[in-house]
Amino acid sequence: MTGMASSPDLSPRAQEIVAVARQLLDEEGPGALSMRRVAERLGIRAPSIYKHLPDKQAVENALISAGFEEQAAAFEQALESDDPLGAIAVAYRRFAKEHPHLYRLMTERPLQRERLTPGAEARAAAPVRRATGDDPDAARAAWAFAHGMTILELNGRFPPDADLDAAWRRGLDAFRSHAT
Repeated sequence: MTGMASSPDLSPRAQEIVAVARQLLDEEGPGALSMRRVAERLGIRAPSIYKHLPDKQAVENALISAGFEEQAAAFEQALESDDPLGAIAVAYRRFAKEHPHLYRLMTERPLQRERLTPGAEARAAAPVRRATGDDPDAARAAWAFAHGMTILELNGRFPPDADLDAAWRRGLDAFRSHAT
């Protein structure tokens, strides 16, 4: 699967299972994420999956970890920009629009950090922190702003005539004016 990071903690077969789960998630949404559907797509029986991944949550955590790795790569590249905060916001918004089901999987429930690929979440957060002057509170606030704008946009909650690009600019300008 292009664009999908693989976890060094997963066996090649587990990585294949996660890649198929990602395809199902991208194509059909979270309702398609069942061990039975993944197994059908792989041409195996569902119990065979449990030899490689203990449960559906392990598949979801592998997907979330891969999503963080994808975001991290895009955010790290954005730091090279003349406007790193703006470039990270563009990358964040693009990721969510291109992968709305994965984005929701990553953000809608409590995160089982202890079951993610070690360092994946921190790697994605580090560029945001750098772009906000290494202030963890500013980084959290910027992420909260970006997530709020993004999820409202994905859910079609803004009026059709809303200038979302202008709203993003205004919000980012507020963070830039407080950066150290």
